[in-house]
Amino acid sequence: MLPLRAPVKPMLAKPVDGVPHRGGLLFEPKWDGFRCLAFVDPGEPVLLQSRTGRGLERYFPEVQATLAQQLERPAVLDGELVVIQRDEDGDRLDWNELSERIHPAASRVATLAERTPATFIAFDLLALDDRDLTSSTQSERRALLTELGLDRPGLRTTPATEDPELAEEWFRLFEGAGLDGVIAKPLDGQYVPGKRTMFKIKHSRTVDCVVAGLRWHANTEPGTAVGSLQLGLHDENGVLHHVGVVGAFTAARRRELADELSGLITEGEHPWVGENATGRRLPGSVNRWNSTEQPWVPLRPERVVEVAYDHTEGGYPSRFRHTTQFVRWRPDRDPGSCGYAQLEEPMRYDLDSVLFGAAHRTERSNG
Repeated sequence: MLPLRAPVKPMLAKPVDGVPHRGGLLFEPKWDGFRCLAFVDPGEPVLLQSRTGRGLERYFPEVQATLAQQLERPAVLDGELVVIQRDEDGDRLDWNELSERIHPAASRVATLAERTPATFIAFDLLALDDRDLTSSTQSERRALLTELGLDRPGLRTTPATEDPELAEEWFRLFEGAGLDGVIAKPLDGQYVPGKRTMFKIKHSRTVDCVVAGLRWHANTEPGTAVGSLQLGLHDENGVLHHVGVVGAFTAARRRELADELSGLITEGEHPWVGENATGRRLPGSVNRWNSTEQPWVPLRPERVVEVAYDHTEGGYPSRFRHTTQFVRWRPDRDPGSCGYAQLEEPMRYDLDSVLFGAAHRTERSNG
């Protein structure tokens, strides 16, 4: 019987700038997927728990089946659910296909489980047999995890190294396979649920965007405080698409922005309103996450802001996956020049090399 029962809060990481160059750390690739704790007890249904404590079994039945078939000992694993896709340049993580798996229709989930099966990448071991390992050190847990031999179709163990130089190579190269950065874990550290005891080094870059709308801050009188700014980028045909928001402002700055931007509020022609909105990605649209249209206020697209972002998602024209971070206003930049061409694409890297911890670049196919 497992000594731990769901839900268990996963251990978390705090951001740092750059790979730490000191001893006593274990470095791993930072996978770009869904965090998942797997509770495997032979003879019982495998439980897949999300970061927030919700069950994921109905969305990933193939992972549930793989863990039940391949793991013969009671265990609690911490890891990441990812979808791996192959193209002419090799294997790569596919966030868009992964996000499609969270679907309300069971028939759709079954189809996707067969067409784009997910893989569980194990990177920690919280319990094994009747032992609670959360008080054991990271080095002890890693050794036991490695001994399980979880490198099979649909089930892998993440590579790891104690060499910060190699970790920097991973950080530089593995982004080309769709990974998120590098995680650093103290080798003598215990597994502390819900606490930020690890370190994460993530990729980040900046882009200049058109400010074409805003939302008022929740629980304030409309017109008094800005909640977020609606960001846009032009495609190659000059069409302005909504790409995301920036909204981490202090209360005082929210009030200042309401005054500064009031003169740009428009009820006239706007690229995201009326007939002009055809064929564009728009703010506030209804999707499976938002069941109602989210209200926003159009602004004349005359101001440019530089924001920091980590990932984009969706087919072209893409959007920012997460809320961006404000960097600075760009009064020197023409809004019409703010296009998708600014978005950086890392050089491709084959995911199969990541899974084996390789640090050499895979050449792009010429065929």
